[in-house]
Amino acid sequence: MQPDFWNDKRPAGVPLDIDMTTFKSVVDVFERSCKKFADRPAFSNLGVTITYAELERHSAAFAGYLQEYTDLKPGDRIAVQMPNTLQYPIAVFGAMRAGLIVVNTNPLYTSREMRHQFKSAGIRALVYLNMFGKRVQEVLQDTEIDYLIEAKMGDMMPAAKGWITNLVVDKVKKLVPAYQLPQAISFKSVLRRGAGQVIRPLTVTLDDTAVLQYTGGTTGLPKGAMLTHGNLIANMQQVRACLSQHGADGQPMLKDGREIMIGPLPLYHIYAFTANCMGMMVTGNHNVLITNPRDIKGFIKELKNWKFTCFLGLNTLFVALMDHPDFKTVDFSGLKVTNSGGTALVKATAERWEKLTGCRIVEGYGLTETSPVASANPCGSLARLGTVGMPVPGTAMKVISDEGVDLGLGERGELCVKGPQVMKGYWQNPEATAEVLDADGWFKTGDIAVIDPDGFVRIVDRKKDLIIVSGFNVYPNEIEDIVMAHPKVANCAVIGVPDERTGEAVKLFVVPRAGGVTVEELKAYCKDNFTGYKVPKQIVLRDSLPMTPVGKILRRELRDNA
Repeated sequence: MQPDFWNDKRPAGVPLDIDMTTFKSVVDVFERSCKKFADRPAFSNLGVTITYAELERHSAAFAGYLQEYTDLKPGDRIAVQMPNTLQYPIAVFGAMRAGLIVVNTNPLYTSREMRHQFKSAGIRALVYLNMFGKRVQEVLQDTEIDYLIEAKMGDMMPAAKGWITNLVVDKVKKLVPAYQLPQAISFKSVLRRGAGQVIRPLTVTLDDTAVLQYTGGTTGLPKGAMLTHGNLIANMQQVRACLSQHGADGQPMLKDGREIMIGPLPLYHIYAFTANCMGMMVTGNHNVLITNPRDIKGFIKELKNWKFTCFLGLNTLFVALMDHPDFKTVDFSGLKVTNSGGTALVKATAERWEKLTGCRIVEGYGLTETSPVASANPCGSLARLGTVGMPVPGTAMKVISDEGVDLGLGERGELCVKGPQVMKGYWQNPEATAEVLDADGWFKTGDIAVIDPDGFVRIVDRKKDLIIVSGFNVYPNEIEDIVMAHPKVANCAVIGVPDERTGEAVKLFVVPRAGGVTVEELKAYCKDNFTGYKVPKQIVLRDSLPMTPVGKILRRELRDNA
C-alpha cells in the first residue's frame, strides 16, 4: 500500500507527510533546539538537571576536545558504552558535532561481544563508564582503539557529592572491578580541556551516516545498520507528527517544550535512542533518565519527584512496576502518553496499566533498520490493542508472498517497509544488505503481518527464528555457534519459548559428547560468553535433535513440542 492509502484514516492533527528540507543534519536540529529552548531542562539524572544551553555547552566542549586533541577525522567511529547518565547525550551529540559516527554499545556486553563489534566497526575511540574498565582492558589489544575516555557516576554532580558518589560506587558497593588503563583520559578532563575551543564547521549531508546501530543477523553475528542523518531526522519528525494528534480540546496532545518524559529504557537501544535522545530535541522536551530501572523501589521513588506527562516502556517493565506495592502511590494525573515498543505488548498488561494510571498504552512497531519507528497506534481511545497501528507519515507498507508477489488487504505475508527512515544498508556488508533491501527501497522485515482494510497493521508471526527477550533481539545462530565451541557439546539447538516476565526466553537443547556434560557447566559457560538477556533460561540435555534428511536442525519441531 502506498502512503496515501492511509491519508483518510489518520486522526485529526496528524500531518500526512513530513518535510525533509527543514534540517540539514542531526547537528543542525540539535543546535537549533538548544538555542530555541535554552532555558528549558533537557535531561535530569541522579538528582542533577541540565538545561538545553548547558547540554549545548558541554557537548561543544566534548567536540572541541575531539577536534583539538586527537587526530580523529570526520567519519571515524566512536563507541559509547554507558547506561542512562547525563554523560551519554553529551558524548553522543559532542561526537556528532565533531563529525564522528556514533556506535552505540551495550554496557553489559561480554568481552567476546565487545571484540566483535569494535573490530567490525573499526572503532578508534571509546567512551565508557569506569565500572566496565576491566572488560575494556581485556579487549583493547584486539581492537584499533587509540583513545579512551573514562566517565564516572559522579562526573556531572557538584564536586563534593560527585566525589562521595564515586567513592560509594567503587569502595562500598564494590561495582568497579580492578583494572589498569593508564592511557584513558577522564570525562571531566575532556570537558575542561575542550571548553572554549571553536568547533570547526563540517559539511554533512542527509545521506551521511550518523550512527552505526548493531543488530543481530540471521547469520548469527550482529551487523551494523548505517542510519544516516536523514534517517534519524525523518524518524524524529515522523514521531512528532504522530504526537501532534489533537486531544479532546482540539489542540495537539503534546506541546513543544512542555512535556516531561520518563526514560527508563537504555539509550544505547534504538527505541530509546530515537525517543529520548533524538525525538526530544525537535520538541524541546525534558527527559528524566533512569540509570537502573531494575531497582523498582528506587525507580518509583524517582517517579514521585516529577509531574511527568510521557512514559516510555515495554511489557516487562510495566509488569515489574505494577507488581510493586508503592506504584499505587504515584501521581499519574499529568500522564498523557504511555508508549510501548521493542517487544509485543500483552493485552492483560495494557488493561491493567490503563486501570491503574488512567492512561492507555500506545503500541508501535519498528526495527533497528527503520531508525526504528515504522508504525504507531493513535493516542488515547483511538488506539487499537492487538495491532501496531498504522505506518507513520511518509511511510508505505505492503505484505508479500514467499515468491515476492504483492498480497491484498487482509492477507498474511512478509511485511515490507519503505520510507525516509529506512537504513542506508549494513556496514561493509553488501550481501546482507541486498538480502533485505530491494532496488526500489523496500525493506523486508522478516515479520509476517496482515494489513486490515481500515489501515491497522497486525504482526501475526515471525519469518525468522529471531527471539525477543525484553525488547532485545537474540539470534539462535549466535548462541548455537558459541555453545558448539564447548569441548563437551556434540550438537545443540536454540528456540524461543513464551515467558511471562520477558515476553520470550531462550531455551537451549544440547546433545553431549561421549563422557557427558552437566547443565551447571553449560550455564557457567553461557554466563561467561553472553550478555544477560542472551543466556538460556532453560537448558535441556538430549540424545538427539530432530533433523531434515540433509542434517538441518528442525527448530520448528522443537518449538511445537515445547
